[in-house]
Formats: sequence, structure tokens, C-alpha cells
Amino acid sequence: MSSCGQPCVLITIPISHYCEKARWALDRAGVKYREQAHLQLIHWLAVRRAGGGTTVPVLVCGNRVLADSADIVDEADASAPPGQRLYPEDPCAAAEVRALQRDFDANLGPHGRRWMYNEMRGRRDLAIAYGCTGVPTWERRALTLAYPAVARVIDRFLDITATTAAKSEAQVRTVFDTVAKRLNDDRPYLCGDRFTAADLTFAALAASVLMPPEYGVPLPQPEQLPAAMAAVVREFRAHPAGAHALAMFRNERR
Repeated sequence: MSSCGQPCVLITIPISHYCEKARWALDRAGVKYREQAHLQLIHWLAVRRAGGGTTVPVLVCGNRVLADSADIVDEADASAPPGQRLYPEDPCAAAEVRALQRDFDANLGPHGRRWMYNEMRGRRDLAIAYGCTGVPTWERRALTLAYPAVARVIDRFLDITATTAAKSEAQVRTVFDTVAKRLNDDRPYLCGDRFTAADLTFAALAASVLMPPEYGVPLPQPEQLPAAMAAVVREFRAHPAGAHALAMFRNERR
């Protein structure tokens, strides 16, 4: 809630996994907000007007502007009731959670996104069906007409090629293997016996390779994806780390 008593505004690209990370944290904490959804590239205008840079999510609460998903998670945690806090009270335990969160932000989020965009290349139908949830009608219409040009700009902006996407898939596999080793002792969560920002961040940012049904907006399921992409999604879902992320969505995404 903003300082003037009005709900905060969360500016998003609705399918963005970094935006899902922010939505999840705010929803868990019970923070009231209104989501302002935009398509890729058009979002630049909204975030600049709000006082951000070029990326989403951006949370505007009165005169305060938070332009990074990690800062939004911190804001949500500060407002959360005791049973829903995302960071342990113990400083050492909290530092471990934050270190994992930073690692996932840097080494999972960008690479999963790049792989996903490359695999869905040319699928205008999926982009329109699933990428436009909540955006203004004129943006949906614009995407229908300008999809090839938008795709080219996104490819340049995110450095998406077949070669970089293959390297990103390998990076995602490395992160998944590291998470699986951490879970080898049958711990229920990444940092002990409670859900933390580490679990939330991993699950949210892994969504680009898992397509969880409980995501904050509808995502295409494997049977709707290109065959090669669907095979990899099913493989990631069966991986112990992927199974953990899906369980977090099922059990903790309320």
C-alpha cells in the first residue's frame, strides 16, 4: 500500500518470470497492488514514465519506485506477516538465502529466458495467445501486425541466436544440477525446513523452462509447444530440481 493509502502499481510484462517473482512475493505478503501489464518493447515507455530504467518489474508505491525484482521481494518481505516471511531472522541464514537469490537472478533467469524465446521463434500464435494477458487491446492488435519486427528487436536486445540459446540451455542444466545436489539430503526447501526467497526465486525463474500451470498468468503446456521444445520442458520437469520448482508452485503459490 502506498503512503497515500492507494494500492501500489506493479508494471510488468505479464509472462516475464522476473515479474512473476515480484507478483508471487507481493501476493504472499498480502500487499495490495494493481498490475499494469505491457508487451515487450512497449513496456519501456511505462517504466521510464514511472521512474525506472528499461526493465520490469517496477513497483510504484506513492513516491517510491522499486525497479528491481530483488528490491520488490525485500519490500514484500517487510510487509509480510510472520508466518509468510521470505528471509530467516538469523543473519547467517538470511545471507545464504540472499546469495542463492542473486545466483539465480544472474545465472538462471537470463539463460532460461533466452532458451525459451529461441524455441518459440516464429510462433506468432503462441505469442498472441499467451503473451498478451492483461495488456491493453491496442497492444495485442499491434503485436498481431508487428510480430516479426518485435521478434527481431528482442533477438538483438537479448542476444538470441541458435548458438547463444544452446549455451543458455547448458547453463540452465548446470543450475538445475547444482540445485538437485543441494536437495540430495531430502530437505523440503533449499535453505532448511521453510520456504524462503531462495525457493521463490528459483521456482519463478525456472518457469521459462517448466511452464508451471500455477503461474501467475496462463502459460502454454507441453502439448501446445513445438515438439522439440516440449521434449526439453518434459525433461526439465522430471529433473529433481524441476520437480522441486513445480512443487513450490503447487504448494506455495497462493
